[in-house]
Amino acid sequence: MQQGGRLILGHTLCKGEPAPKGAKEFMTKADLIEEVSRLVELTRKDSEVIVDTIFDSVVRSLRVGDKIEIRGFGSFRTRQRKPRVGRNPKTGDRVEVPAKKIPFFKPSKELKDLVNSSAAAEVAPAAPPVPPAPPSAQ
Repeated sequence: MQQGGRLILGHTLCKGEPAPKGAKEFMTKADLIEEVSRLVELTRKDSEVIVDTIFDSVVRSLRVGDKIEIRGFGSFRTRQRKPRVGRNPKTGDRVEVPAKKIPFFKPSKELKDLVNSSAAAEVAPAAPPVPPAPPSAQ
């Protein structure tokens, strides 16, 4: 995570800097691997191992019910959903939906602040103040 900027396909943007022409507004796993490879100066294969290991560790921890906390980023945990009666949208028939665990991510205050501070700079710069009109000579 870059402080004061946002990542768009391997480019760190400064506040107020427009996205490169044709840049996507999301990052894929392949883009993340490429970014790690570039920043840490490792081979793409080594970077892929690192990214896969992190994701596998998160999934493994969530499967056994552990909570993952990453300071300055957020926390992952599972939430239990109760069984319920749903409807098949095609036929309208009632369907029993079983209880299940779902992954849940809660961003940290620091991450929220970073996202909002860069988003506020991108929305629209404030208009410059209008200087007062000089007093008319009469």
